[in-house]
Parts: sequence; C-alpha cells; structure tokens
Amino acid sequence: MKTSVILRLAEFFIARRTWVLSVIGILTAVFLFLATGAQVKTVFDDLLPSRHPYMEVHNAYKGSFGGSNLVSIVVRVKEGDIFNLEVLGKVQSIGKDLLKVSGVNEFQIISLASKKLRDVRAGTYGVETKPLMWPYLPKSPEAMQKLKEAVLANRLVYGTYVSRDLKAALITVDFIEQQMDYPTVYREIMEILDRYEGDDIQISVVGEPILQGIINAKLPQTITIFVSSLGALGLLLFVFFMRSYRGTLVPMLAAIVSAIWALGIARLLGMNFDPLGVVIAFLITARVVSHSVQAVNRFDLMISGGMENSRAAAQSVLGQLFKPGILAVITDAGGVLMVALAPIPLLQKTAIIGAIWVSCISVTGVILTPVLLSYVRNPHKYAHRLSIDPAISGFLRWAARSCASSKGRAVIVSVALVLIAVCGYFGNQIEIGDANPGTPLLWQDSEYNVAVEEINSTFLGTDRMFVVVRGEEKDVLKDPDVLQSIVRFQRYVERQQEVGGSISLADLIPSTKRVLYEDNPRFEEIGWDNFANAELLYMFLAGSDPGDLDRFSDMVYQTAGITLYFRDHKGGTLRTAVARMKAFIDANPLKNATFQLAGGLVGVLAAVNEVVFRIELQSAALALLVVLITSALTYRYGTAGLYFMIPLLLSNTITFTFMHFMGISLNINSLPVTALGIGLGVDYAIYVVDCIKEEFAGSGDIAEAVEKGLLGAGRGVVLTATPLVLTTTLWYFFSSLRFQAEMAILIAVWMAVAALSALLVMPAVILIVRPAFIVANGTSGASTQTA
Repeated sequence: MKTSVILRLAEFFIARRTWVLSVIGILTAVFLFLATGAQVKTVFDDLLPSRHPYMEVHNAYKGSFGGSNLVSIVVRVKEGDIFNLEVLGKVQSIGKDLLKVSGVNEFQIISLASKKLRDVRAGTYGVETKPLMWPYLPKSPEAMQKLKEAVLANRLVYGTYVSRDLKAALITVDFIEQQMDYPTVYREIMEILDRYEGDDIQISVVGEPILQGIINAKLPQTITIFVSSLGALGLLLFVFFMRSYRGTLVPMLAAIVSAIWALGIARLLGMNFDPLGVVIAFLITARVVSHSVQAVNRFDLMISGGMENSRAAAQSVLGQLFKPGILAVITDAGGVLMVALAPIPLLQKTAIIGAIWVSCISVTGVILTPVLLSYVRNPHKYAHRLSIDPAISGFLRWAARSCASSKGRAVIVSVALVLIAVCGYFGNQIEIGDANPGTPLLWQDSEYNVAVEEINSTFLGTDRMFVVVRGEEKDVLKDPDVLQSIVRFQRYVERQQEVGGSISLADLIPSTKRVLYEDNPRFEEIGWDNFANAELLYMFLAGSDPGDLDRFSDMVYQTAGITLYFRDHKGGTLRTAVARMKAFIDANPLKNATFQLAGGLVGVLAAVNEVVFRIELQSAALALLVVLITSALTYRYGTAGLYFMIPLLLSNTITFTFMHFMGISLNINSLPVTALGIGLGVDYAIYVVDCIKEEFAGSGDIAEAVEKGLLGAGRGVVLTATPLVLTTTLWYFFSSLRFQAEMAILIAVWMAVAALSALLVMPAVILIVRPAFIVANGTSGASTQTA
C-alpha cells in the first residue's frame, strides 16, 4: 500500500474520530449481546477426523465393539480380596446405578456382576454357559469359593475384569456418542461413586468423559487465572513500563473490544469455544495488547519529540504503524488459519475463531488505539515518577552498538545460524501425539493420572483399540483358517510391551472345547472345521441374551472385533502398534476376509496423530508462504520476506527444541498454539524493520537508522514483550491443568526469543546485507556506510 494512501487513511480516521468511535461502539454492543450466548464446552464430534479411514471403521462398529468414550471404574479393597459380600454388592450396585447415567449404552456395562461375563462348565445335559454372578450374589461361603475358582479358571475374566491379586474388580461402561454430554456424565458418575467409596474400599475412575469432565470443572479456575494475568499485565504496564493511564487503559480496552468481537462473531457462526482454548485466547489477547502498546509507545515518542498536540501525534502514529500493523495481523491470522486445513472440526473451529480474533487487531490495535489517543488532554503527563526508561534505553543502545560493530554483528548472525541448525535438529524430534503415559492435559501426579497408572499396572490396560475382521460372506468367522489368523494376529500384537492383552471371538471356542473334553487342556484349541466351530459357538451362547455376542461378532459371523488393551497411548506406542499391525496384515492375507484398522479410543487417537503430523508440515509451510507473499507485496520487493525467515526460524526452532526437551508433544490441543507461534515469531521483527526502513528513508545512514529504529520500535518491543513474558509465566505456577501451564511457558519462551531476535538478529542482518527493500529509498546522496 502506497504511503500517500496510508496517510490519507490516517487523516480520514482521525478527522472523523467521533464517527469511528460510534461505529466501533455500536458494533461492540451488538457483538457483546451475541457473545453472552457463546458456549464454552467440548463437543465430542469436534475431536474426530471424520474423513480418516480409521474413523470410518470406528463409526461403523463402535456400537458393538466399543466407542472412544469408555469409562473404567476400579473397586479395590485395602485388605483381603474382593470375594466378600460387601465388595461384590458394591460392584453389583454400581453397575445398576450406571444404567441411570445420561447417554449410557446399557449393553456396554460389563463387570463381574453383569450377564456378559459367563462361565463355561460341563453339565448334566452337556456344556452349560451361565453368568458368573448374575442376577444374585453368592449366598454361602461355598458359593463364594466356587465363584472365585470360576474366575481363576476364566481367561476372559481373570486379569481382565478381576485383578491378578484378586484385590480389585473392573467395571467398564460405554456411551452413545451422539448423546454424550461430558459435564453431565462426569457429574452423574462421580455422584454414584461417592456413595460407595469407604474406609475399606478405594474407587478409581478414568476415561475420556471423566477427563473432559475434570477439565470443564476447572474452567472457573482457568478464567480466574486469565483475569488475574490480565490484571497483573495492567499493573506492570502502569507501574514499570508505560507509567500512564493511557498506556494501561487503552491497550486493555483494545483487548476487551477484540475479545467481544471475536466471541460475538463466533456465536454468530454457531461455533463453540473449547475450554482448553482459553490459553489460546490469552495468547491472542497478549497480541492485541502488544500491538496497542506499540502504538502508545510511538505516541509517547512523538509527544516527547515535540509534536504539538495529541491529535497530530495520533494521526502520525496511525500513518506510521498502519502498514507494519496490518502486515503483522495478516501473518498472525494466516498462520493460525492454515490449521483449518485439518479435517478435525475442533482444529477448524479453533483456527477460524483464532483468525477472526487476530484480525480484530486491525481495528482495535491499528485504528481504535490511535483514535483513542487523539483524545488525550495532557500527553506530557505521567501518573508517577518511577521510570525504567534509562535501563531500557541503555539496553537498546548496547544492542545498536553491538550490531554496528562489524565483529559484533558477525557474532550475532553466526550464533543465530548455529542455533537454527542445532535447534532445527532437536526440534525435528518433537513427539507427535502424547509424550507420556496418562493424559498430558493434567499433571503426572494428578489423581486421574495416578489412577491410570494403577489400573494399567493391575489390569490389561485402560485404553482400547478394536480391529475389525470383515468376511466376504456369512459364517466366514467359523473358518479355522480365519480364526487361526485372528489368534496369530493377537499374539503378534501382544508382543509389543505397551499392549497388555487382547480378546476376540477366537478366545471363546478353545475354552468351550476344553470343557467338552472333560476339561483336558490338550483340547483347548480351535475346531478343525467350520461345523465344529459352529457347534462350539452354539454351546457357548446357549442360554445367552440378545446382544451378548455383540462385543465379539455380529449374529451372522461375518464381522468380528479384536479388542486390544493398551497401557498407554503415547505417540510412539501408537505408531509402532499400527506399523506392526499393517506389516502383519500385508504378510498374512486372508482369502475370504480382511483386517480393517481401527476403532476405539486408541484407534481414534491414532487417526488424530496421523492428521496432526500431516497438517503440521502443511500448515507450517503455508504459514511461511504467507509471510513471504505478504512481505513481498507490502514492501514491493520479492526478497523482502526472506529476511523475516531468520527471526521466524530462530524463534520456532528454539521453541520446538524447548518442547522436545520438556516432553511437550505436538497434538490436537497444542497444534493451534504452535501455528499462532509462527506469526508471533515475526511480529516484533516487522515493527523494528519497518521503523528502520522509515528512519533510513529520512537520513540515508543505515547505522543511524538502526539505532533510531531500536530506540523507537525496539522500545515498544521491550515494553510489550517483557510484561507479557512475566505475566504469561504465571499460568505455569498456578494452573492445575498441565496443558495450559506448558502452553503458557511455551508462549513465554516464544515471545522472549522473538523479541531478542527482533532487537539483535534483524538489525545485524540489515547492517550486513543491506536489503534493497530498506536502502532503496534513502535520502539521495546520504552516506550509507556503517561504523
């Protein structure tokens, strides 16, 4: 955009400032009305990559083989074992009460007290299968001992639903995903469990509905930290950095207006806001404050430089910062908008809301802030005498001298390039998916993660994946070759350390055949032909209820599910498991059936991780392209964007290295933050470079332009980055959600590195390379030599 056009726009907005404020005020009132109806909640369908092949399998069979909202409840005794009436009575009662929970799938409540866990035994009229402990509890010591023996002999129960030490019983319950409301399910389950926990019994519960319920329950605390951080930011600005009411209230007002606009537009578009996105909201709010503080800082410099009044200074500020401000907004919005390419509704909504929020800066930070400053009556007045300006100016002059020295700038650029190379290597090793067992959303010592660890060490595993075996025709699952292939698949996958075990239709037949042959273990095997397997399955299911077979197979024996139990869902675990499964399937093709990956929570997470890995590369590349194109168009030089790659690469590689060594993984929740960070890495550099360009256009001396640019825009960088880094770190110390704490410290590192690269690296690069888009319009005949 030509300078003359920008100056005319600046003059237009200031000359009609009353109308500008009126229009912004009316729009803000409308958006505030809409924002009051904005919903902060987690919608399950938003988490799913609907077009991924795994999701097709998951959605087709989740009703039978289990969805991704499975809840595991463990009833553990502190002394003795579970085989007493009090403990088993509580297991039975909890199962009955779970039927009343909203959205529950009543056919997916499984425990020792349910009809689905059956005992196969020889009876007077042949093989009998009866529920282990349904509908009544054992009524005598002999019956209790008989139940214990039956559990110990049943591989589908012992170790799966009753722990190996007999001190814990597992209850699993799944939900209908379309009816899932996380806060409601969490509240109702916790109310049930609170009634049964006692001095002699410990109850633990894990699962996605519980996790999401915990996150929702902590939302008030998160909002409190958000507001407290903003309050601390305002206090730092007022006391130490801006020292004036205008330097504090105007940026805060700009941040509030941006938030109202973004939430109002999101409500207008029918989009909900995820609770974990609050930390992203704080990041964007910090960007709004940063842009506004830049304008206030330039306003103060204009006034101290002799500008006659607030109106003239505000007009000059709007004219000077319009171009870099809009460029920074475009790079920020463009970076986060690239995440919308992911076929995951949560990422799409987060990207769109984030891009809208960032785009509001073009109004609140670029236009509204100068307009408000034009009304300042006593621009020379500060609220108090405390000032750290000498320290800031001293640091900036040192930076200018370091860059002015040929040796100094060579060292700065060399160190930057080495850091990019080294950190690029380590940053490339960042984990895709979860990096630790349990959930990365909560601290490792949280009650939830402790429960996950205990359940994984006691049972087969808390996380499940199902793999489908689909035949070409009915009764194909009775084929010995198909059943043997299923068994081999199970044993092969179980060799992975993180896989605790597996269950399938093929596990039902051997135990039935053993009983048929007088409990001789030599006959615990698959039948020799289709007819034998059909008879054995018939015996097992004799007397069962409709739906008892569903978790193993359909009624026509054409589609079966293999349930795999995982002890963790770390990114590496899932990639290894999926790769090994695919290798087995490729090496062992079936004639009349096929293996299909993958459903359940682990299958969904595997799909999400694959999407995140693919979209991270795409979004990063496209975000860099946005910076290149917008910089080239703004400064009308094709190579202009290349110079901004240096601070961008430096801040991003260092931050990704920090993530690697801190064990912070790249997943569906952290991806939007890293996308915003791409724009964040170049924002400060844009303001500094543009100021240097304007100063050089007036003086023609590149060294003088660099020094004035640092004392001007560089001062704004220090004034914004320092308090933002300090207040952002508060989240790390006070948030009980690990994800938000880690993202906050990540943002703080990002801002600190971006600020230092803008203040040291970019000036050094400019003095060494003398980019054409900066030096082309210097004062004719002026010296362009550096010291």
